[in-house]
Amino acid sequence: MAIRPVIFADNPILRMKSKKVKRFGKALQVLIDDMVETMHSANGLGLAAPQVGVLQQVIIIQLPEDEEEPQSGKLFALCNPQIVRADGEEEGEEGCLCLPGYVGEVKRATSVIVKAQDRRGKKVRIKAEGFLARVFQHETDHINGILYIDRVESPDKFRRIVPPEEGEREVSKAEIPL
Repeated sequence: MAIRPVIFADNPILRMKSKKVKRFGKALQVLIDDMVETMHSANGLGLAAPQVGVLQQVIIIQLPEDEEEPQSGKLFALCNPQIVRADGEEEGEEGCLCLPGYVGEVKRATSVIVKAQDRRGKKVRIKAEGFLARVFQHETDHINGILYIDRVESPDKFRRIVPPEEGEREVSKAEIPL
């Protein structure tokens, strides 16, 4: 496994649509393992292949352990994800590893059903609610060339965050880059 460099929001790769995964061989397994290691090293909650410069429909998500989030701690490694149902709406704060130091208020569905394939090609359906649903939508946007800043409705809903000094205060979940 290796940590791959995360590209920044001004890179044109992030605006391109990713190709479907058709081969579930060793190269894909290496990509997924590298993405997991990259996400963990950056303290992220999710990562899409375009964020490491690979135009394939691959996303990974892992929320930190939290008793309030039913699927927290579980690692999702998905290929060709599609949101097939979205219900409800709420506005919440998002950040991104491709745009460090900034957050924005984004409207997202409160629950989604995602159809995808796992890392071996097996078809899966996942029902996600709350924060996990938000992360699925954020990462699925990435494989379609969309950044969260495209969904921020006005400039006053986008701001720079200042990292806290060591020991100053605990960072809220909304301030953790996705």
